[in-house]
Amino acid sequence: MTNIPHRRQLGPVLDAFRALLPRPGRAQVSSGHCRLTADIPIAGAHSPLAGAMLRSFLSELLHGPMPGIPSNTTEDTRVLLTDGAEGHAPGAYTLRVSPTQVEITAGGTEGVAHALTTLRQLLPDAVYRRAAGPPSEGWRVPCGVVEDEPVFAWRGAMLDVARHFFPKRTILRYVDLLAAHRFNRLHLHLSDDQGWRVESRRHPELHTTGSWRTSTRLGPGGPDDGTPHGGYYTLDDLAEIAGYARLRGITLVPEIDVPGHTSSLRAAAPLLGRPGEPQAVLDTVWEGGTSVAPVARTEAYLRDVLEEIIEATGAPYVHLGGDECSMDWWAEDPEVAAAMAAAGCTEPREMHGHFLRSLGRFLAGLGVRMIVWDEGYVTGGVLPDTIVMAWRGDEASGRAATTHDVVRSPLFPTYFNFDQSDLDAERRSEGGPITLTDVARFAPAPTDWSKEQRAHVLGGQFQIWTEWVPDERHLDYLAFPRACALAEVLWSGGVPDPADFDARLVRQLRRLDAMGVEYRPLAGPHPWQTGGTGVWKRSSPGRIAETRKWLDSISNQP
Repeated sequence: MTNIPHRRQLGPVLDAFRALLPRPGRAQVSSGHCRLTADIPIAGAHSPLAGAMLRSFLSELLHGPMPGIPSNTTEDTRVLLTDGAEGHAPGAYTLRVSPTQVEITAGGTEGVAHALTTLRQLLPDAVYRRAAGPPSEGWRVPCGVVEDEPVFAWRGAMLDVARHFFPKRTILRYVDLLAAHRFNRLHLHLSDDQGWRVESRRHPELHTTGSWRTSTRLGPGGPDDGTPHGGYYTLDDLAEIAGYARLRGITLVPEIDVPGHTSSLRAAAPLLGRPGEPQAVLDTVWEGGTSVAPVARTEAYLRDVLEEIIEATGAPYVHLGGDECSMDWWAEDPEVAAAMAAAGCTEPREMHGHFLRSLGRFLAGLGVRMIVWDEGYVTGGVLPDTIVMAWRGDEASGRAATTHDVVRSPLFPTYFNFDQSDLDAERRSEGGPITLTDVARFAPAPTDWSKEQRAHVLGGQFQIWTEWVPDERHLDYLAFPRACALAEVLWSGGVPDPADFDARLVRQLRRLDAMGVEYRPLAGPHPWQTGGTGVWKRSSPGRIAETRKWLDSISNQP
């Protein structure tokens, strides 16, 4: 797959309805065009949010009123919008374009967002440029019909903003890029050993102390750069991100990682950690810290923080992490040992599960569904409706899917922080390679799973952990075009036909060019995207086969 030699090679010419990505269930072109102008009326039965989505879309597309330019629409030319339509599942839509009408019928606001994404793809690539206003006669939309519905309900992207912080403008741009591929979840990893990334008005020490570190180390055992790094989102920022995403059919999923990966939390609130332990210092990227004490005062503190985030965002899901937790000291500490005895726990892993379940019940009381990494499932840190993200491979995912809903997020092939080829020119990363072809061949619901296991698969998402991702430009490089392939897989539910996908990908890359996305060219990185000969030079060839064996070996560990 993807034997196209250069990013700007046009490939076969496709009509607009055959060039859509992800590929819709049914798309049929017909004769004629409909003209979209600034004064086109909107009609139909739709919710306020759906109406706001459409008005925002048209305003961006048409640059608002165009005084002095005559409208060439006839009196009955209009956009007809109906959401909440019977027979349309959430996310599903029908888009019909005739010479006098653009008709959108959807099963809800998410379906409206997907219809608008498809409508934009039917137009020239120039619509993706911010300053490209429409011609005087308006945009010409080719007539035809698209009937479409995603196979998987969860189609997401996880961005780690703890290891390296990305400003709000980057997150809003990322939302736009995800929406352009009909993704519908943005999972923000907001806390880790290297930084706490959200304001707390109840516990301001979190963002004043926990949000920055004095330097960043350039690789395991490497030198520190001596440059302070930090940043955080205010609760108003997080509310804005959630609202902006909602207008584009995307749900924000915040993650506060506990009880491990908590150096930034313990640096801000030392009393939550191990008694007598020196105050935690934020790690400079490469080493994790110990855990918080799983006791009542820690839980009360975290409840405050979680409640603030939920009130700001209205998030229906909250990720509690639960991964890679050092709990060896718990049984030795009198306070934790007493809490374990009171909870009926005889070993630390049972307390790990008890702690997560207790926080999960708190979330449930707020109408929020808990998510954990697969270690939380192994220790019993799940409620009946908990969603499990299993990063340690098919075996861990399949085990969780026997009893719980899962979002497929295995390291191979959904960790996009791994490099993309075996080329020596690839910039230094955690490992790899994970290629575009690997992603396109991913099976979210493996055929050898039972019917019950497959029914528990909500969908999947890609992950970008940012130890080696210091800026937006490299984020673009790692995410795209691999995200294009995963969008296709999660929407259609199967491996795309290579020739068909390659032809549509070429058109999608032209759209990304217009949006200013610095993706990885299909033939390899540009000279300025390589590792060169300095600190970013690739340190060793990828060892993905060995990495996958290691994952299998730890899939049963807490």
